[in-house]
Amino acid sequence: MADVILNLVHQSNFQKLVSMPLEELFEKVQDNSLRAYRPKLDNRFHRDFDVDLEGDIMEWSDKNSNLVMSEAIYSQQIKESEIAELTILLAKWCSFSEWRCWDARLFLYVEPMLEYNISNSNDFLNFSLWEDFISSLSKTDKKSYSESVVLDWMSRREKLGETMEPSEDPRILPTMSSHSNSSELLYIFLNSFDSKNISLLIGREYLEYELWSLNGDFLYGEKEVLK
Repeated sequence: MADVILNLVHQSNFQKLVSMPLEELFEKVQDNSLRAYRPKLDNRFHRDFDVDLEGDIMEWSDKNSNLVMSEAIYSQQIKESEIAELTILLAKWCSFSEWRCWDARLFLYVEPMLEYNISNSNDFLNFSLWEDFISSLSKTDKKSYSESVVLDWMSRREKLGETMEPSEDPRILPTMSSHSNSSELLYIFLNSFDSKNISLLIGREYLEYELWSLNGDFLYGEKEVLK
C-alpha cells in the first residue's frame, strides 16, 4: 500500500518560484533566503522540513547539467519528468500543510460521501474527485463526518464477519480512534482549501513525477500551472 499525499499550496508564492531564474533560485536556497517564500506551517499538520527540501532542490541541480541558469524552470530544454520533479519540490516548499493516508484506507473516508463508487485507488489522483468530496463535506460538520466514517468502518467489518468486541480483538479501539482522528484532520485540512490563492497538490508515494498535479494540472506544463 502507498500513501496518497495532499498538500495545500500558496499559489502566488509557487508562481514566483517557478518564474524565477534558476541561478537566483539556487542562490536563495544556499543563503537560506528562499525561506521568505515559505508560508507559515499549520501546526495541526506535518510538512516536509526546510533542510530536506533545500537538499533535494540542490541535488536536483547537481544531477541536471544542461541547465540555462538565466532562465526559469519552464524554459529549460529538459525532460518533462525533470521539470515536474523540481516543480513538485517547489510546490511542497510553498505548502501550508500536508495530509497523507494509505490509499486503501482512503476508500473509507471518501467513498461514502460521494454519489458514485470509486473504481480503484488511482481515482484519488483526480482533482475532480476531491472537488466532489469537498462539496459533500461542506454540507456536514466535522463531528458528524467523523462519526459517519467510524460507523461505515464498523458496518464493513460486520459484513465481513469480523468481531467488534475489544475483548476479542485488542486492535479494535486503537483502529477506531485512528479512523476518528484521521477523518477529523482530513475535514479540517480540506476546509482550509477555500481561497483562490490556495491550490491542492495531489500525489502518491512512488508515483511518477509527471502524474502529480496542482488543482488538476500536471506540473511539467507552464501554460497549465501559470494560467
